[in-house]
Amino acid sequence: MIADEAFTARILESISDGVFTVDEEWKISSFNRAAERITGVPRGQAVGRYCFEVFRSNMCESACPLKRTMKTGKPLIDRTGYCVTKKGKRVPISVSTALLTDASGAVIGGAETFRDLSELEDLRKELASRGPNPLFRSKSPSMEPLLGMLPAVAESTASVLIQGETGTGKEVLARTLHSLSPRRDGPFVAVNCSAIPESLLESELFGFRKGAFTGADRDKPGRFALAEGGTLFLDEIGDIPASLQVKLLRVLQEREYEPLGGTKPVRTDVRLVTATNRDLANMANDGSFRRDLYYRINVISLVLPPLRERREDIPDLAAGFLNTFAVRMNRTIDGFSPEVFSRFYAYSWPGNIRELENVVERMVVLAKAPEIDKDLLPPELQSPVVCAKDALSGEAGAGVLRVRDEAERDCILAALDNFGWNRARTAQALDIDKATLWRKMKKYGINRP
Repeated sequence: MIADEAFTARILESISDGVFTVDEEWKISSFNRAAERITGVPRGQAVGRYCFEVFRSNMCESACPLKRTMKTGKPLIDRTGYCVTKKGKRVPISVSTALLTDASGAVIGGAETFRDLSELEDLRKELASRGPNPLFRSKSPSMEPLLGMLPAVAESTASVLIQGETGTGKEVLARTLHSLSPRRDGPFVAVNCSAIPESLLESELFGFRKGAFTGADRDKPGRFALAEGGTLFLDEIGDIPASLQVKLLRVLQEREYEPLGGTKPVRTDVRLVTATNRDLANMANDGSFRRDLYYRINVISLVLPPLRERREDIPDLAAGFLNTFAVRMNRTIDGFSPEVFSRFYAYSWPGNIRELENVVERMVVLAKAPEIDKDLLPPELQSPVVCAKDALSGEAGAGVLRVRDEAERDCILAALDNFGWNRARTAQALDIDKATLWRKMKKYGINRP
């Protein structure tokens, strides 16, 4: 019997989960090495004390798993919470409990195991800090054609031209294509062509050889070389000068280029993805962009709709950005008030997803309460809620009414979807009464799916 107890003790000492047992008076009777490590309390200071004095958890007072097990006789598995170490550090944990019985089956106390979830929490924060993926979470019908094409486009080697307004997520789409492609293990290199001076853009793309110009004291690889075996993303492709358009065309035709100052061509294995917020077709027609280059980069065209045409995605995008910035700033924020969402739906978002991200970041910085209210909105979003008010300024007469009705219907649908088709909460968010919402749903033929 003594040998069995010693063997059990050695097992408890060897596992990475913390384990302690309590007697019927809730005093700790055993405390393993992992429990010491996680709580920071030595065994000698833990044994004989009440468990809540040593294992200081947010579950101790109102939702103690061990107390529930002692009362019901049923074990609990993986209840999450946190404990506070001897030095005051908060440690995320998962807890499991069981009854402690003697040889005759009589209850003599309880046992609790707890696992340190700090690494998992750090991973969650890292993933959250990378921000939301605005593509795969899309609920908008306007995104369905694009999303349906992604797998096939990603598997191909064809050049892709992504078109869309500034801030719609063109680089995110390019990264998504890369991550779904056979080149996913290769590099993804992004270049904003409009951010680099014309005089430097050629050397940035193709690199240069030692002695090519004053100060070139060594060879320098360009972005094509850095992207070898992967994907090169050229944003704002419409801004590259005519002289460079010719050289880029050669890369696409011959799969080779010459570094600045070089005498021999260099072979390249790079998939080219380009993007623009300009009308390249018109630029090709008026001669400001080479027509042959336009056809080369536009083998597959993907058009990203602006945020005002995918309002259904606003709740998920906003929540994702909120989580990202709350993690980065170490803030605890539960969410947005309904009034905030009503203004989100009503606004036209000329800066698209990037503007929404900036607005959410501003609100997180200024937030003083767990719920973000409308008073933290920037001035341009503080106006009274009139769904898609900006749609009224573009046309006149019947055209205005048609656009307004379409926008209002989209706004109502997005709000209903966000609030689980709860009409009371939806009406509150849209700042209208339930009867008005009901009438508008009948007017636009909106039925719960």
